[in-house]
Amino acid sequence: MIEFKNLVKKFGERTVLKGLSFQISEGEILFILGTSGTGKSVLLKNLVGLMKPDEGEIWIDGAEVQNYTENQYLEIRKKCGMVFQHPALFDSLTVFENVAFGLRKHYRLPEEAIQQKVQKALGLVQLSGVENKLPTQLSYGMQKRVSLARTVALEPKILLFDEPTTGLDPVTTNAVNQLILSLSRSLKTTSIVVSHDMQCALSIADRIIVLDQGKIVDQGTPAELRKSTIPLVKDFLSEVLELEAANG
Repeated sequence: MIEFKNLVKKFGERTVLKGLSFQISEGEILFILGTSGTGKSVLLKNLVGLMKPDEGEIWIDGAEVQNYTENQYLEIRKKCGMVFQHPALFDSLTVFENVAFGLRKHYRLPEEAIQQKVQKALGLVQLSGVENKLPTQLSYGMQKRVSLARTVALEPKILLFDEPTTGLDPVTTNAVNQLILSLSRSLKTTSIVVSHDMQCALSIADRIIVLDQGKIVDQGTPAELRKSTIPLVKDFLSEVLELEAANG
C-alpha cells in the first residue's frame, strides 16, 4: 500500500530523515516509535504532501507521489485520513456538523447520505446519541472519538495517527488503542501510528519500526521487539516491563 525508498528530508544543515526505506502492507497496523525530534511526524507530513522530501521516492497505492502538484495530491489525501494529537474540533458546531464537515467539503452528497455516513461513523467509535451536543459538552476522550469519527466518515483507505494517546489517562488511552484496532480491522484500512508509547505499540501493532536520529534502528513484530538488544528499544521496553510487573 505504501513504500518509502531512500527518503531524505533536510531543514537547512540538519538532516531529519536519513535515507529511510520501508514498506507498509495493505491492512497492516504499523507503529513508528521514537523519541521527540527523530522525524516521526515529518515522515507523515511527507506522506500526505504537506512537505516534500529532498531525495527519495514515496509510493502510495501504486502511484509515485513525491513530485505531485497540490491538485494531484488532493486525490491522494482523499485516500488518507489524518488523526492529530489534539481533537481540533469546531467548538461552535455540533458533533453532527463536525463529523459532516469533511463530507460536505469534499463530496456533493444528498443530505440523507450525509446523515447515514455520520451516524455510521459515530456508531463505529461508540458515540451514538451525542449528535446535537457541542464539543465543549463532551469529555476530552469523547472529543478524541469525535475527531476519529470525522476522519473515518470519509472512508479513507489509509489512517494516519499522530501521537493519538498523548495527554490521555490510562483508561482513555486503552479505549483509543482499541478503537484504532477495531476501526483498522472492520474498515480494512492500512494504519500508521506515530507514537512514543511502546505499551500501545505492543498491544495493537502488527509491526513496529523504531526511529532514532532519522534512521531505522530496529523493526519487527511486537514479539520480536520484546527480544531486541538495541539500547533505545530496551529503554522503551523497560517502562513497559515495569508496568507489567506492577500489574502482575
